[in-house]
Amino acid sequence: MSDQHHGGPSTEGRPHAFETIAIHAGQEPDPLTGAVVPPIYQVSTYKQDGVGGLRGGYEYSRSANPTRTALEENLAALEGGRRGLAFASGLAAEDCLLRTVCRPGDHVVIPNDAYGGTFRLFSKVAEQWGVQWSVADSSDPASVREQIRPNTKVIWVETPSNPLLGITDIAAVADVAREAGARLVVDNTFASPYLQQPLALGADVVVHSTTKYMGGHSDVVGGALITADTALGDELAFHQNAMGAVAGPFDSWLVLRGIKTLGVRMDRHSENATRIAEMLSAHPKVEQVLYPGLPGHAGHDVAVKQMRAFGGMVSFRVAGGEEAAVEVCNRTELFTLGESLGGVESLIEHPGRMTHASAAGSALEVPADLVRLSVGIEAVDDLLADLARALD
Repeated sequence: MSDQHHGGPSTEGRPHAFETIAIHAGQEPDPLTGAVVPPIYQVSTYKQDGVGGLRGGYEYSRSANPTRTALEENLAALEGGRRGLAFASGLAAEDCLLRTVCRPGDHVVIPNDAYGGTFRLFSKVAEQWGVQWSVADSSDPASVREQIRPNTKVIWVETPSNPLLGITDIAAVADVAREAGARLVVDNTFASPYLQQPLALGADVVVHSTTKYMGGHSDVVGGALITADTALGDELAFHQNAMGAVAGPFDSWLVLRGIKTLGVRMDRHSENATRIAEMLSAHPKVEQVLYPGLPGHAGHDVAVKQMRAFGGMVSFRVAGGEEAAVEVCNRTELFTLGESLGGVESLIEHPGRMTHASAAGSALEVPADLVRLSVGIEAVDDLLADLARALD
């Protein structure tokens, strides 16, 4: 396997821009044929050049596969990390990370707003393994500091958060983590590396569900870890191989294909979402709009500081309560009722009954009148009309 270098490719010492890195990092033309797109190495094992003589470092595709290597090098370059690792899902990546950096008896600070699957992993799986956790408002560094214990090993953050679109000051919480001797993990799924670079702001590890904006076309499930530290990256790679929840070659290829257009897609997602958030803010049947691009959002100033734009996720609370929110979800036509997010097509869902049902009754329970939108890249006027019909 080739070494993964910080910052991606460069020309004559000048670092390339994000969009160039996305298309070229880890993706040199195939040396055999000159193919400009990495081949799908749909293979399980490799001929060895004598006992223990690995050709190019490959022996078995759980341990390494050339298509996955291309994706992992690309991921590291996009996030400005030393090591990138690709997994079968975002939760597989999270599980590998927790079991690498935590031991029974360790403690993790988790945010009061997070993906329901992440909360389930902590509350139903890691807790059974002996990992303790407590909840903090990660938008307030003082709240995070209050939850730190002598055995705290990880501070976990989502920003923007899922589904309430909260914003955490990554640099400020990174300072809190360093003071405590803990690692800061940032789930960067909602922003993508195009809009936000957590490692540059002091994070130790970045988590992605590559199913979402990285893949971008609702046709692949995957996850990723990117680390700023080579030694930690090597530990994670050992556990990735030992545990085995790796990204397959075709899935790796699909994510790589999606990444090539990540920049242009995120620009359109952000533009459309801004227009929709503004429309919803003025609608009489909407109680509250949660979007960090709105000047009235509590985290707006921090988001301006650490994000290039504000992303494609918008949540809002419907006047009339839970049943009215569910009815809005059922009435849209262009916004497809479905879980997940980050695809080119727009999606709508009711988090309390869908993606965040596992958080019911906990400190992470979401409001019953909440609707979450994943705003796609369709013509925004069509999307606005669809929502207007659903609300009226």
